[in-house]
Amino acid sequence: MCVSSIAFAAFAPSLLKLTAEPEIQYDFDGSNIAIPVTVSGTDARLYFLVYSKDQAASIGNVRNGYLGWHHVNKVDTCIYLSDPYQFGIGGQTIMWDGTDNDGGTVPSGEYTYYMWAFDNVSAKLKMCQEYKMNKFRMVDMQELDENGLPMNNPLYLQAGECVGGVVSATTTSNTRWIIGGEPMDASLVETCDNILGDGWEVYHTMALVLEPTDFDYYYTRVVHRASEQKGIQKWKWVPNGQAEVQMDFGEDGYGSLISATMGYDAGVTTDGTYLFTADQHQSDSTEPDAELYISDMDGGIVEEIDIRDWWSRPEEAALEKRMNSGPDNVISRNGKLFLNCYCSCIKQMVDPQRYLETGEHEDLYVWSNLNGDYILDQNFEDTAAVLWSCNYPVSGFLYHIGADDNYFAFVSAYDLGAVSFGLMGPDGTGIKMESFAGETGGWKKGNCFIDSDTPFDGIYCDNESAGGSHWDGWVANEYTDGIFYVGHDSIKGVISSVVGVDEDVPAAFSVEQNAPNPFNPTTTINFTLAEAGNISVEVYNVAGQKIDTIVNEFMDSGKHSVVWDATGFSAGVYFYTVKSGNYSKTTKMTLIK
Repeated sequence: MCVSSIAFAAFAPSLLKLTAEPEIQYDFDGSNIAIPVTVSGTDARLYFLVYSKDQAASIGNVRNGYLGWHHVNKVDTCIYLSDPYQFGIGGQTIMWDGTDNDGGTVPSGEYTYYMWAFDNVSAKLKMCQEYKMNKFRMVDMQELDENGLPMNNPLYLQAGECVGGVVSATTTSNTRWIIGGEPMDASLVETCDNILGDGWEVYHTMALVLEPTDFDYYYTRVVHRASEQKGIQKWKWVPNGQAEVQMDFGEDGYGSLISATMGYDAGVTTDGTYLFTADQHQSDSTEPDAELYISDMDGGIVEEIDIRDWWSRPEEAALEKRMNSGPDNVISRNGKLFLNCYCSCIKQMVDPQRYLETGEHEDLYVWSNLNGDYILDQNFEDTAAVLWSCNYPVSGFLYHIGADDNYFAFVSAYDLGAVSFGLMGPDGTGIKMESFAGETGGWKKGNCFIDSDTPFDGIYCDNESAGGSHWDGWVANEYTDGIFYVGHDSIKGVISSVVGVDEDVPAAFSVEQNAPNPFNPTTTINFTLAEAGNISVEVYNVAGQKIDTIVNEFMDSGKHSVVWDATGFSAGVYFYTVKSGNYSKTTKMTLIK
């Protein structure tokens, strides 16, 4: 008997990585400064940005952009945005003359710089053949493991799709895929079916999310037509079987019950502390309506937040625009939420923790881009007077919003020609409409980031514009079917007039990586002070909240060590900031339990 074997190639992308000095000295004297950056892995189309630093508290409810359609609130803002650079692999140089985007001289001080890049040269690399994108709103990427550490093999999750062209169903099949497997091996797909009863169903199924500390459980959205209620359900994942609803979640297994009309579901997402969902009212009713819901992990509603001031526009109903929208896509990144809707040109970042701390409605909103920077839809001419030109079937920017670890966000494009996505900065500043290599016209359903220092960091997208599918029917095509990978990276640092200016100080200010790292439960932080003064060492969680102060006292110049005892804190990623006078440095550390 002759036995033959087939060798399958695993998915192993070449990661795009940027490397630059974390601290750059510049005298802000109008001279040109050459900023070295090293590109590795792939080619890079790169943007360089300069932002204010530690000025967020003084930037409140500012409206700018065309017709005031760009809004920022308590967030550091963009001062300079470069034209795109096209770099190959190796050492490269970015030039800046210290001016802002209006040509004015930037005052001397301390600023945050960003570099954002993606691979626009290499062809998309297939990650998995077995998925149909379906507007990518049903997708979640699990990047951290149950201890909050970056996963060697993240999970791609896709909620069950309502099949056969219908918008609702009582049974759907959810799937997950361990990233890194052979893309064409269908046996690697793991399924789990949701079977509903008692009048409950899924409606335009949106994203599911795993329980962050126990991947045996997950959450979905459901709807009850008769009572016009929607809610969150918690399920136990049964590999290749039928999910088990958790009756101790919420009220009889239905948490966060909310009254709502029919519409696309926003799905459910989590920051590890709360569950989040939203209503999407795509209707021409006379009563404005849109809400964001915060639920605890047991299914109880913590807050129902009225967001009609941004998402419902009665004045446009007479113009045959949809008066009501609300987000139908809500994703979480480091404690912030990114909101989007396929029938609205509003893109938004909100901070639920800030809202819960202050109770002030305006503190929910960090930035809102309503086409204020001439990107993100087709309504960017100077004569435009109406916000919502994205209503289907009018062409525009639709479907999935994604965000990387530095809060750069982008939204996939639909029917704008050879355009893949619209890119926004950490304050919602519109950067550019951009295209992946080989892009053509047609439907681009979505883009997602993995950006947690995993071996698979990058952008994940469809390839349907190359000749795949549309609502008119699916055309099987090995090249267009599936989920694809594109290289991406972003980094940030500090540009300052005070970094390293005094060459006669006894020792340069420096902060070392904590050791051990990862650690449990104690770790040591070593740092060197250039001069005597008050020193603070503070610890922050991934949402940017200060959770501990290790030391805050006067210290002499020279080398010092402090110990952080994390007993009582949950496992996960934290950041420590060492600050002395005009010097500061923030470093990431990981607590394991």
